[in-house]
Amino acid sequence: MLNNKNDKSEDKLIPRHIAIVMDGNGRWAKAKYRPRLFGHHKGLETVREIVKACNALGVEYLTLFAFSSENWRRPEEEVNGLMNLFMSALKKEAKSLAKNGVTLQLIGDRSAFSEKLQSKIAQVEDLTAGGKGLRLLIAANYGGRWDILQAAKKMAREHVESEMNEAVFETLIATQNIPDPDLFIRTGGERRISNFLLWQLAYTELYFTDTLWPDFNKKALRLAINDFSQRQRRFGKTGDQIQEDKNNA
Repeated sequence: MLNNKNDKSEDKLIPRHIAIVMDGNGRWAKAKYRPRLFGHHKGLETVREIVKACNALGVEYLTLFAFSSENWRRPEEEVNGLMNLFMSALKKEAKSLAKNGVTLQLIGDRSAFSEKLQSKIAQVEDLTAGGKGLRLLIAANYGGRWDILQAAKKMAREHVESEMNEAVFETLIATQNIPDPDLFIRTGGERRISNFLLWQLAYTELYFTDTLWPDFNKKALRLAINDFSQRQRRFGKTGDQIQEDKNNA
């Protein structure tokens, strides 16, 4: 479940899969007396930095919660601005992602997006397919309950009762064939999951920070990973059993 590739300055375990709720863009902008979209633009700069850092550290999967299925309730101006920002980011970042071996994949119900945006998403996914570095998952119009429900519907429609088990179910959720996150990070001070990867986070280590997303940088990422590396992940076993497994490895 973990990478052993070490950062140059620290000896620590690197999570194979990191999932992040990027919270605080609006509050960051408000504190500077700027419109909320200014914070989202600044947050995109942070995305670039964190993607680059994760790729360099040897993280295999990074899932970013970009737009939840509940975010459509936000003011129309902000939603439209986010859609335009999403389109702009795809156009600007596609070649850079491909050049750096980053594979982009969107998870979520993309049917609510404009045909133009859907087409651009598919285009960038095709362009970056097969990258040898980080696999970047963007959760957009995504909700954990939606994910579980759509998978349950597929299971009921496509499988008989004897085939209904966790292994089959995990081939039907949005993150099929992707390992569950090892580390969940939420910026912005809130201490909740907010309907993100509900099935997948069952045994994930949770890390919360008061740092607003636009201020979250490579150093803040290192702090989260360092905290993670100090934890003992037991998956239902006792601490003594985990230590014995390590001794016998």
